[in-house]
Amino acid sequence: MTRRIGMGLVGPGFVGAHHIDAVRRLGYVDVVAIAASSDASARKKAEALGVPKAYGSYQALVADPDVHVVHNTTPNYLHVPVVRAALAARKHVISDKPLAVTPADARLLLDAANEARVVHAVTFNYRGNPLVQQAREMIAAGDIGHVHFVHGAYLQDWLLQPTDFSWRLEPEKGGASSAVGDIGSHWCDLVQHVVGQRIVEVLADLTTVIGTRLKPAASTEAFSRGGDEERQPVAIESEDLATILLRFDGGAKGSVSVGQVCAGHKNGLWFEASGRTGSLRWDQERQNDLWIGRRDGPNAVLPKDPSLLVPAARRYAHLPGGHQEAWADAFCNVMRDVYGFIAEGRQMSDHRPPAFASFEDGYHSACVVDAVLESHRRGAVWTRVGEEATVR
Repeated sequence: MTRRIGMGLVGPGFVGAHHIDAVRRLGYVDVVAIAASSDASARKKAEALGVPKAYGSYQALVADPDVHVVHNTTPNYLHVPVVRAALAARKHVISDKPLAVTPADARLLLDAANEARVVHAVTFNYRGNPLVQQAREMIAAGDIGHVHFVHGAYLQDWLLQPTDFSWRLEPEKGGASSAVGDIGSHWCDLVQHVVGQRIVEVLADLTTVIGTRLKPAASTEAFSRGGDEERQPVAIESEDLATILLRFDGGAKGSVSVGQVCAGHKNGLWFEASGRTGSLRWDQERQNDLWIGRRDGPNAVLPKDPSLLVPAARRYAHLPGGHQEAWADAFCNVMRDVYGFIAEGRQMSDHRPPAFASFEDGYHSACVVDAVLESHRRGAVWTRVGEEATVR
């Protein structure tokens, strides 16, 4: 690698620090600058993370000639202005999900990115797990036959109490959907990626378990319980629990449960895909194992051992068998795919590595979430996923 790449981060919160950690592990990316909501906040974060430049606005960071790639980890409602500014400056963009909170805005960003002819990516980071790629390759090779059923869940408990609060619960900041938009979108992208079929119809039942929450005066980062500061009661409109039936374009049917009010579940994402000759199940809290189910033979558990993985999955495993790899390693794998693509000077029309989710994937994700909301509004009826679902 002869040319170093400069990275700038807008929104240095919980996930922003992981973006920085991931790109530093690549070896040829320099973390050049951080932008936050004020000069003072940016300087504090930059000092803590060892970043040389700090800006009090995203516009200033985008204008920095040393920044070649802009990472957007701001709250959802800021994704559109930040990404549009970066694209206008012809900078490559890596956006945290969701790309945008409405299909119309996501489409706007996709079109703008294509017009700018830059590399664009969305961090659906669970794609970066070695055994996720193993499952994907096994299904593509027909190892379990044609997939006819996909089911699973993404459950957390960090919003279980009325005193738990996040900007994600405020529609003007997080969007109309909370649990589905936040974590359900990860599950949907993951199973579509693994199975090779897209979700085309949904039937959704959404619930707001905690209708009134106590909002602290000061903002808190994700997963933070806050302290005993003064709080204001706030009526909650978005869902914290969801049950969704699914139809895929390849004929598979499915179901998923999504909730952030489920005690004991810290980050409980799992899925199972069933075909005519076998099933595969992956659980991200036990992500170094892939369960293989058979009818006419013994079930098996495939460990994350590079010597046992197919070549396409092996490249995502960096430690020998028995050495555990985890969430941050998968995140780094996503960055390795995207930055390798940038470093090679490739275009978005070129073949992309599998962990690389583009703005097109982000747009489809926004359409799925929108269809879920529309299905619920209409009384839990089957609703098509697509631009027509956004028409009111």
